[in-house]
Amino acid sequence: MPDAGFHFGSPWWLLILLLAFPVGAWLRRSTISGKIARINRYADHHLLPHLTGSRELRARERWRRFSRWALLWSALAVAMAAPRWDYTEVQLFRPGADLVILLDISRSMEVTDVQPSRLSRARQEIEDLINRNREVRIGLIAFASVAHVVAPITEDGQTVRSLLPSISSDLVRLQGSRLGQALERARVLFAGQPKKSQHSILLISDGDFADRDLERQVKSMAADGVRLHVLGVGTTEGGPVPGHNTQFLKDSRRRTIVSRLDEDGLKQIAELGGGVYLNADYRDDDTTTILELAASRNTAQAAEDEQVRVWNERFYWLVIPVLLLLLPMFRQHLHMQTRGQEE
Repeated sequence: MPDAGFHFGSPWWLLILLLAFPVGAWLRRSTISGKIARINRYADHHLLPHLTGSRELRARERWRRFSRWALLWSALAVAMAAPRWDYTEVQLFRPGADLVILLDISRSMEVTDVQPSRLSRARQEIEDLINRNREVRIGLIAFASVAHVVAPITEDGQTVRSLLPSISSDLVRLQGSRLGQALERARVLFAGQPKKSQHSILLISDGDFADRDLERQVKSMAADGVRLHVLGVGTTEGGPVPGHNTQFLKDSRRRTIVSRLDEDGLKQIAELGGGVYLNADYRDDDTTTILELAASRNTAQAAEDEQVRVWNERFYWLVIPVLLLLLPMFRQHLHMQTRGQEE
């Protein structure tokens, strides 16, 4: 790529300019053949338009149309070749801090032992964290029996915030809290980030996971440098789990299922993951602490000698005139169509 000056981003598109030569040769040959066509043997030349409903274009008219087509074709070919001559220097940044939020959306998160519900409180905690965040890239994964990536790791907190209202337990068909799959999805998201970045996970849940090999998985991620922090939502007294039909869920013995915050289990997960356990509340201490821990080893800074050159494409300078030249052709077509209907 040249350092400066005019050039094409995709110069191979210029090869289609050569198509104008065979089209011109075909037009010349068809003009000659048309004068000796067989249909001329059965009627006078000046009567053919009345018999066939069309007329043979004169040579000058044919070549005028060909010149117009060639001009439009050349303009589009040059536009596809991406002409450009100026650029913008973009400053690169070294790896920083990444935080992936794992949000539990199982049915137990609809319990109202904290108002208005555990899931609503969890969404509010995420929004508070985004509002206070200034230097951490954030991703969001919602999980129950299956994990779904809601937002990849991004610096645009507004994108994550706009998706929060659409997250609910109604998105889950099969009930259960399987944290293992969510951790694997987080590992995949981290793999797409710079290797020297600091990786952290924030688990927001009421606990009671159904994974058998969860302890080994958490230890493995901690060994890879991924710290797992936990934000517990709910109370140890718990409450009945609401169902989809405005009734509470019942077990096989027809007893109402009561979900309680598994505080001991969540503390153990945080300890195995090298992180901290906090209870979600209306104060800002919990989200502030999580952000401070996630950015405690943040090394993101501008690299003075690392810049990328982004060229400004100027193809639209040719596309706009082409569209303007095509407008009279549409008008002529509509006029002929209207005239035919009147006749």
